[in-house]
Amino acid sequence: MALAKQHRLRTGRFSEAGRPYLVTITCHNRKPVFSSFHAGCCFGRAIGELKNDAETWCWVAMPDHAHWLMAPGSEKDLSSCVQKLKSLTTRSLRKCASANHPVWQRGFHDRALRREDELKPMARYVIANPIRAELVKSVRDWPFWDAAWI
Repeated sequence: MALAKQHRLRTGRFSEAGRPYLVTITCHNRKPVFSSFHAGCCFGRAIGELKNDAETWCWVAMPDHAHWLMAPGSEKDLSSCVQKLKSLTTRSLRKCASANHPVWQRGFHDRALRREDELKPMARYVIANPIRAELVKSVRDWPFWDAAWI
């Protein structure tokens, strides 16, 4: 029954070009897809390929999910940007690993940021995810992240 109502979460979803969003996407069945160096690199390359579609302030790939602080460009809406990111990552993973299993859960979670001054605190929050998850003691020890300010 809950699955039948999930589409209602997207009803009325509106994305604004240039507005910052924090996007969270989850791996299929919370499988730790990005626990390998190769897989984390695939995600990072996919983010880089979106430079014409979205402005990226920071991202982090955790073992079973990813966070992306971004703003859609004028040509793409938020859903299209996320769909393209998922597609590019999946294609890259399948090309190199010859795997044919699903990579991502359906959908994504987003939070629109209200003010420009929220960007840096939100970026710090995103990048510190591996520390809060106790995967590393310092963000310098986690290879799967990047930020525009670095």
